[in-house]
Amino acid sequence: MAKTLIAFFSRADENYFGGAMRYVKVGNTEIVAGLMKELIDADTFKIEMKDPYSPVYMSCIDEAKKDKQNNARPELTNYLDSIDEYDTIVLGYPNYWGTFPMAVATFLERYDFTGKIILPLCTNEGSGMGSSESDIKKCAKGATVKSGLAITGSKAADSKDAVKKWFAANGLV
Repeated sequence: MAKTLIAFFSRADENYFGGAMRYVKVGNTEIVAGLMKELIDADTFKIEMKDPYSPVYMSCIDEAKKDKQNNARPELTNYLDSIDEYDTIVLGYPNYWGTFPMAVATFLERYDFTGKIILPLCTNEGSGMGSSESDIKKCAKGATVKSGLAITGSKAADSKDAVKKWFAANGLV
């Protein structure tokens, strides 16, 4: 039987919402991951950095920019033993500097995605998917990367219908 994994990177603390900073206890991508779990039967895995970015938004984006420029692969707090049992991986992340955070690259490069389907979901405040779909293809060799879904982060809690439609288009509901 086909099994699905929802793997996601999400950041709480101070975040940017349509021109203003606001502190949140749960990041936007994690909010969407929770909605996904209401729609489909899937395992979840939170991609977390061993040394997380600053809780202060402006410092965080500076750190993320440096990681991108250095093509860094930050160490994660934990890893899955394997992804062999999964056919489909829903991969959620915020848009950092036009793509996914480098911790997502750490996750993608650790596993063999041959024959797997990846559905990218990117939260953002207007920058869309950026180059993340093509960047996933570079990091997850052998995967079929389907068209992603961009969700405005400040509207994450209201994205269930959009996620359901995207899941339906990809045969998950």
